[in-house]
Parts: sequence; C-alpha cells; structure tokens
Amino acid sequence: MQSNEAPVSMEVEPVPSKPSSASAALPPKPSFEPLKAHEMSDGRVQFRKVSVPPHRYSPLKKVWMEIYTPVYEQMKIDIRMNLKGRKVELKSRADTPDVSNLQKCSDFVQAFMLGFDVIDAIALLRMDELYVESFEIKDVKTLRGEHLSRAIGRLSGKGGKTKFAIENATKTRIVIADTKIHILGSFANIKVARDSLCSLILGSPAGKVYSKLRAVTARLAERF
Repeated sequence: MQSNEAPVSMEVEPVPSKPSSASAALPPKPSFEPLKAHEMSDGRVQFRKVSVPPHRYSPLKKVWMEIYTPVYEQMKIDIRMNLKGRKVELKSRADTPDVSNLQKCSDFVQAFMLGFDVIDAIALLRMDELYVESFEIKDVKTLRGEHLSRAIGRLSGKGGKTKFAIENATKTRIVIADTKIHILGSFANIKVARDSLCSLILGSPAGKVYSKLRAVTARLAERF
C-alpha cells in the first residue's frame, strides 16, 4: 500500500567556515626590483657585428657621427668601426636600459648598409613594430636583359616619381639597389607596398597600380 504522506524536507543549518591557520600564517609576497639588462644575461656582454659593403664605406664615413650619437648616448650601446675587418661592432653596457636595445641598434646600422638614409633608418630606434623586408625581382618573375631593365624603370618611374608615390601612400621607405628591393615600414604597410611593386614587375601600368593603391590605402585608413 502506498502512503499518502508528503515527504519531509531536511533542512541543514550552514556552519560558518573558520579561516584555516595555514593560510593565515603565510608570509607576505616578496617584492623584487626589476632586473637590469646586463643582469638578464648573467652579466655577460653581448655583441653584434654588421658588415660594411664596399659601396657604403664612404657614405658611412660622412654620417658616422649621426649614427654614433643616438646609438651611444640614447640607446646606451657601445659602437665602433673595425677598419681591419670592415665591420661595425656593437656591444651592450652595464647601464643599457633595455635588453632589446642592442638588436634595435644592429637593425638600425643594417638598414643604413642596405641604402636607407639615416633620418629614415633611425625610426627603427624610436618605434617598435618596424621592419625591413628584402626581396629580388627574380623572386617575382624571371626577367633578363632589356626586360629586366624595363622592370627596374617601371619601379622607379620618371625621376623616381612612381617610387615616391608608393612610399607616400603606404608610409614606407623603399630602396631599389639593382635587382634587390628593400622596404622599411610596418607589417601591414610593407605588404601593400610589396603588392604594388610586384604588380609593376609583372607588367602592370603605373596608372592601374596607382588606382589600386588609392583604394587599398583608403581601406587601411578606415581600419586604423
């Protein structure tokens, strides 16, 4: 037989939890001073060497103080020119404020060796998220003889007009050294400039590249 009585609910009184003696006895968190740059590498001195091409030796002599001053005084990195080995040598110091300064200075000197002006290359010291990308014309299309010469002419334009237009539209700097092309800028801007240069190498007329460049830069401006 089934009983018609309703089930009785059991109520449990909550018991307040007491703080454990173990958690109360924990010591306070230690506070350590941030490590300095030379302490991160266990006090070891770090070096970088940048080779000087023969055609950049004379320009380097002319602007040596413009390279030396920001590297030594602002980035706190020792720099010297090794005349025998034809290399620029960089070395970290005990008072170097940031461990990444040595690599930034190395990129700055390397950008000058590739053909960028000091006033443009120095942006690598001032700003993060700047890169140098290099490629050759033969990576895009295999060209020989007069076809190669015409492709280089299309990249520069009359009096460098095409190159300057791409630089100003994409906020990059471009160096065309024979068949090698170097682009300095942010990741997104380098991609836009590289696409425009590749179109010119493949034979697109400059007018078509300009119109496409205007559309892409307008989209980038809306995004950012």
